Amino acid sequence: MATLTQKFHGLLQHPLEPLFLPKNDGTLFYDIPERFLTSRYSPIGQNLANRFGPNSSASSQVSNDTGVPPTVVTIKDLDELPDLMFATWIKRRDSFSLFNPEHRKAAGKLTKLFLDQPDANRLVDVAAYARDRLNAPLFQYALSVALLHRPDTKSVSVPSLLHLFPDQFIDPAAQVRMMEEGSIVLDENRMAIPIPMNYTATDAEPEQRMAFFREDIGVNLHHWHWHLVYPASGPPEVVRKDRRGELFYYMHQQLLARYQIDRFAQGLGRIEPLANLREPVREAYYPKLLRTSNNRTFCPRYPGMMISDVARSADRLEVRIADIESWLPRVLEAIDAGFAVSDDGVRVPLDETRGIDVLGNILERSVISINRNLYGDVHNMGHVLLAFIHDPRGTYLESSGVMGGVATAMRDPIFYRWHKFIDNIFLRNKARLAPYTTAELSNSNVTLEALETQLDRAGGAVNSFVTFWQRSQVDLRAGIDFSAAGSAFVSFTHLQCAPFVYRLRINSTARSNRQDTVRIFLLPRQNEQGRPLSFEDRRLLAIELDSFRVNLRSGMNNIVRQSSNTSVTIPFERTFGNVEQANAGNAQSRFCGCGWPAHMLLPKGNVNGIEFDLFAMVSRFEDDNANVNYDENAGCDDSYAFCGLRDRVYPSRRAMGFPFDRRASNGVRSVADFVAPYKNMRLATVTLRFMNTIIDRPTN
Repeated sequence: MATLTQKFHGLLQHPLEPLFLPKNDGTLFYDIPERFLTSRYSPIGQNLANRFGPNSSASSQVSNDTGVPPTVVTIKDLDELPDLMFATWIKRRDSFSLFNPEHRKAAGKLTKLFLDQPDANRLVDVAAYARDRLNAPLFQYALSVALLHRPDTKSVSVPSLLHLFPDQFIDPAAQVRMMEEGSIVLDENRMAIPIPMNYTATDAEPEQRMAFFREDIGVNLHHWHWHLVYPASGPPEVVRKDRRGELFYYMHQQLLARYQIDRFAQGLGRIEPLANLREPVREAYYPKLLRTSNNRTFCPRYPGMMISDVARSADRLEVRIADIESWLPRVLEAIDAGFAVSDDGVRVPLDETRGIDVLGNILERSVISINRNLYGDVHNMGHVLLAFIHDPRGTYLESSGVMGGVATAMRDPIFYRWHKFIDNIFLRNKARLAPYTTAELSNSNVTLEALETQLDRAGGAVNSFVTFWQRSQVDLRAGIDFSAAGSAFVSFTHLQCAPFVYRLRINSTARSNRQDTVRIFLLPRQNEQGRPLSFEDRRLLAIELDSFRVNLRSGMNNIVRQSSNTSVTIPFERTFGNVEQANAGNAQSRFCGCGWPAHMLLPKGNVNGIEFDLFAMVSRFEDDNANVNYDENAGCDDSYAFCGLRDRVYPSRRAMGFPFDRRASNGVRSVADFVAPYKNMRLATVTLRFMNTIIDRPTN
């Protein structure tokens, strides 16, 4: 009998294959009511059942080969078939974009349909009817959101998008070679197909120095999974999560800081905000991706292209540059006034408590934006204008570029320019806030006596970080439609950092044991020309490496913290875990798939070595405590920094990015000036060196 997890994973994998075809490498069969078949297949329903159904020769062969009967999912007929007209206008094999308002609306309605089902088994039945009638990425997205948010499906893991739509992440040439390998070579003899490190441009293009970041599979999966956990559309109970708008700000702010730090290390300048949508876009990008659903490419953008108003009736899209130009002054006026106006005329303060959260929902125009008509849809419509720059009126029947998808947008250099523009709007609001006071920054109970790092090996170097290339493999069989059964491995090369530990010596003068919070940031010192950065630049580029609670005894405490325990990242297995692992019900692959990839914890740096300031502070737990219980060693509580805690409030009351999210008081000219008055803070000089060598990732 099929488990709940098996039922849903069969619905999710091989997204373009009809549901009546066997799943799970031919071991999982769906017994489907004949009227669930689409118009193409209903006239030959009995023939299909004889060939592919639970009682077919294919099913019998499973028993003969394995000695184990096949797993059968019996789909029950529905008394009333759901009306899917709200979504069927999006063609099954066309592109789907969360930046398209009408696509978001359809996804929200489909998510609600799934959430409204009385129990998980009825959801299986309804999803089985909808699956082959709807746009495949739309169906996958809405069902995944529902699985993450229904109380009766929280035990069902959601397979990574990499395993469902690998064409959004890998060189299409590799996919062709995978199909060739699967057609000719027996499963046990198949080899992994390598994906070239640089297949979108040569070194003659300066921006290609950052391709390791932009085109990293884990980075793009993180962006997709964040938007899965924090959808902008859908029922309010799905969208209205604690500090959702602030997380939208902070997650993007941190990835921008990480990107900028490595631009400096690779000899590239500052990210220039895309502030003028009427100027030519100088950056080109040729994504080299192919939508296998319709055999259409993600279109490139040539150098110097002009952004135009988008009017595409087939996509129900009409976006004008003038719209964004009219919304922006209203947003900026609200920031400068210190309040926004809700749709019922109420003034909502943009203060230090909720301001950034309110602003985040306004700029992304989630369904909980306080006034969607007045403040518009700045962030998403910028994505739309850039995504269709090559065919704004649909004249040439081209789909969107990579900026049109949350799983592909971060590949494009223009993503970072657009998001730097958005980030500057947030910073305008942050600049209004008063600097943190001495009382907010100090902790009279503790002195941070010492801070250092050490590579986690015998005799490991102190205050030295090392990065290198790592070659890994991943099995993509669940996303290769209409292909031979068995494995479909690719190998890819990505950045990795050597494991290390933090060592802190903390002296507590409290009379009894207490709990406090340790925060650790990495701050760059120099720009791409080797010139010192100002304190203002450095605080805005501070990247959070870890934040954790620490239990302190009275007296001296020696704290050792593994880099792998950081609250920012998720391990490799949770980023790239395959469908087989998910089918096993591994708790670590559920909601826990949201988090920055562990292999990108540190910047790349360069072969010459770069010095950074490592900053740590021990802040008062009573100021942080959000009255929420969490265990960083259980479930997915270990990577809350960018993704929060499932169904709970964010574990710290402090502003995200504290203490560097606000301008400093007058007189602070350096990080040393900032730290000097506080015995609960400390700096260490660390060196980051990139080793230009490739090491194979160990396999189990």
